[in-house]
Amino acid sequence: MIKALRGMKDILDSKFLKIFDTAREIAENYGFNYIETPILEETNLFKRSVGESSDIVNKEMYQFIDKGGNDVCLRPEGTAGVVRSFIENKFDRLQTPKRFWYFGPMFRYERPQKGRLREFHQFGIESFGETSVYEDINIIALAADIFDVLNINYTLKINSLGCNKCMPVYREKLVEFLNKHKENLCEDCQRRIIQNPIRTLDCKNENCQLILKDAPKITDNLCENCKKDFETLKNGLDNLGINFEIDKNLVRGLDYYTKTTFEFISTEIGAQSAIAGGGRYDKLVEFLGGKSTPGVGFAIGIERIMDLVKNNEERKGIYIGVMLEEALNFAQKEAKKLRKNQKVFFEPKVKSLKAHLKAADKGNFKKALIVGEEEFKNSTFFEKEL
Repeated sequence: MIKALRGMKDILDSKFLKIFDTAREIAENYGFNYIETPILEETNLFKRSVGESSDIVNKEMYQFIDKGGNDVCLRPEGTAGVVRSFIENKFDRLQTPKRFWYFGPMFRYERPQKGRLREFHQFGIESFGETSVYEDINIIALAADIFDVLNINYTLKINSLGCNKCMPVYREKLVEFLNKHKENLCEDCQRRIIQNPIRTLDCKNENCQLILKDAPKITDNLCENCKKDFETLKNGLDNLGINFEIDKNLVRGLDYYTKTTFEFISTEIGAQSAIAGGGRYDKLVEFLGGKSTPGVGFAIGIERIMDLVKNNEERKGIYIGVMLEEALNFAQKEAKKLRKNQKVFFEPKVKSLKAHLKAADKGNFKKALIVGEEEFKNSTFFEKEL
């Protein structure tokens, strides 16, 4: 028997569509438009955007040479592809804000565990062309609205990574600290000291975490503009009634973030885990060959939140069934008429009244219409509200 590959699963739960429909509706209410990018992209796109120091590029990408000799990979995340499309379609030249939402599968070759698969799905938001920190607040509020409508409890963590003015100064202080403790850091962190020292703050090694508790913090080294923006961010979230915690080690797993970074955390899926994350990436468009354009966005891991969504949908639609074979044509024709403006399920098997009502109840239908012998003679239905 052929089975699905490890870390890749069939989707059989209608909650998947409920999450998608909820997120799409809220994003469109905020003024965001749909975009879909290819699942297969040039590998170099992610090496340049996500960063060669990241675990995604180093360890997790599904990368191969195609029949045309091109170095390609299955997309491990959504932002880079949207930025590539933004540039390719010359939106960067318009210098007017563009806001997109997307939904689709991503691929990372990592150890499968609960809520973390090798093929997983993300709902993402990307906003281009707006420098104001109020757009950061707007983006975070959008994510919070999605979780609130889905009735998912969360903790919001925020941080600032500074800008090109304050980050280099902080980087020097951090490298100095890391070199003092180099021998006690894991191999990945020792490599990151040279490649991208900020990424050491995201290390999951317990020993590294203990050492890094005493590392200098970027929020203590922000320039005046970044300090002001971070204060505005905090005040703006307070103004909207969105609770948050400051996590001075929050850097996210991608190299392209600047200034605002954030994560939504849940404690209801085993170990404390991120269910969404994002931030600002003002240099990414320019870095990938476009005109300098600020950007900010986030992505929600759909599989991460599937178990957090409650199945408490109201009964909907009509169940139609027959108790004698000669009534099948009549019932099916009536079902077709009723289906024009509502959900109607026609059961083609002949069953007893009790069996039909049990099936209608199990299917969460609002009403059952059953044709018995008397009903068939009079072209009517036995009706039962469920």
